[in-house]
Amino acid sequence: MTSLSIDRSLSQADFDLFAGVSGDNNPIHVDPDFSARTRFGRTVSHGMLLYTVLWGMIQKLYPGAVQAGQTLMFPNPAYAGEPLRFEVLQTAADGGSRTLSTRVTRIADGAFALDGEARIHIA
Repeated sequence: MTSLSIDRSLSQADFDLFAGVSGDNNPIHVDPDFSARTRFGRTVSHGMLLYTVLWGMIQKLYPGAVQAGQTLMFPNPAYAGEPLRFEVLQTAADGGSRTLSTRVTRIADGAFALDGEARIHIA
């Protein structure tokens, strides 16, 4: 099976840069004062920022791959500065198509911040 795993922390600066690129300036992602008053107590990552890291990993495994679909769930928050494990695992292959398990896990407690699947086409 083809797989790739990296450990990485995303910073508040990463959240802010992603907000600027995506236009998602929700204060839960970019305003520490606002976020401190929420149930999370601090800023949380954009879900799609997590997937963007995974997509970069997919491109390393399968250069030039084209995404055919994705299913993503975000059961727990990922916080700025928190150590995370990003994992991509091929679970099926059919000709030029691949199905990949995509997962982001908080290292401290093993909780999933992202649990999903990507379907890609490769040349």
